[in-house]
Amino acid sequence: MNPDFQQLMRNATRLTRSGDLQAATAAIQAALAGASTAPASAPATPAIDKLFHVIDVAAREVPGTEPCAPSSEETPGPESFIAGSHGGGAGRRDFKLYIPPGAGDRALPLVVMLHGCTQHPDDFAAGTDMNTIASTQGFFVLYPAQSQQANPQRCWSWFKHNHQARGRGEPALLAGMTREVMAGYAIDPDRVYVAGLSAGGAMAAILGDTYPDLYAAVGVHSGLAPGVATDLPSALGAMKGGARPVRTGASGVATIVFHGDADTTVHPSNGHQVIAASAGTATSIDVERRQAPGGRATTRSVHRAADGAVVAEHWLVHGAPHAWSGGSAKGSYTDLRGPDASAEMLRFFLEHPRQRGH
Repeated sequence: MNPDFQQLMRNATRLTRSGDLQAATAAIQAALAGASTAPASAPATPAIDKLFHVIDVAAREVPGTEPCAPSSEETPGPESFIAGSHGGGAGRRDFKLYIPPGAGDRALPLVVMLHGCTQHPDDFAAGTDMNTIASTQGFFVLYPAQSQQANPQRCWSWFKHNHQARGRGEPALLAGMTREVMAGYAIDPDRVYVAGLSAGGAMAAILGDTYPDLYAAVGVHSGLAPGVATDLPSALGAMKGGARPVRTGASGVATIVFHGDADTTVHPSNGHQVIAASAGTATSIDVERRQAPGGRATTRSVHRAADGAVVAEHWLVHGAPHAWSGGSAKGSYTDLRGPDASAEMLRFFLEHPRQRGH
């Protein structure tokens, strides 16, 4: 049976039990119609007006109840990839959680991964291959799922003003989900990180900006800086490269950025703005150009604070489209020729544990 169909039917059962019969009916109809099944391969560089149509939808929050634990039918083993759901005042979202071998022996890092539009946790996990790295290096990976009830194309609401502040909207929901997972497993609170692609990258930047006490470092792939848009028209302008910096200060949260200079969906200039929003402009910069055999050339800019500490890295991947660099063909929106963004983000994360007092 199609796993998407099974998931929808499980959602319908849960919604029925909670009394939301209208949403349950919609879930059953979607399951019967196969509405949740995504295309096997999504175009890597959709036209800007088509992508904007994806995010130009009415988003609404689905009222949540109490957080619920992973399904008892999916008991964690030595290594597992389980499903769960988290809810609160800002709504409810499903998630997938990768639990590495040996979990529980000691406190391990946690990486939160936010998918892009039209994607879902299983697709994003396959495309980034982050679970494989987590298996060998020992860390948890949390994949929140944007619901089609909140956004029909599963885009995170980075462009809406009510989803850009601490304690509100999706940032509050995602931070709450992160804390719930931390409370349920042996996770090192000083090594909790967040990364994302496109709309997920933009939301990851917002989470780093609004919850620097929770996330020690941020990875933004093909995303946008916090606050460059507060509505749909400004979002379109930012994606085309017309956004202006929204502040002169910097969040100070360690940030690594990947962006392709052939990205026609989110203009590459947004990568520079993400770095400026996190590290500021008063940094020294070491620049190096790399060329992988048979792969893409990359310009890597390392930003250092006055004491020499690395505060940000910007990887500009030459010729790369709007896709996860170095990803696997098993997932959508991946670029196999680019450097391994997953491995480099993890390396950067582990070099930046949360500093006590922040």
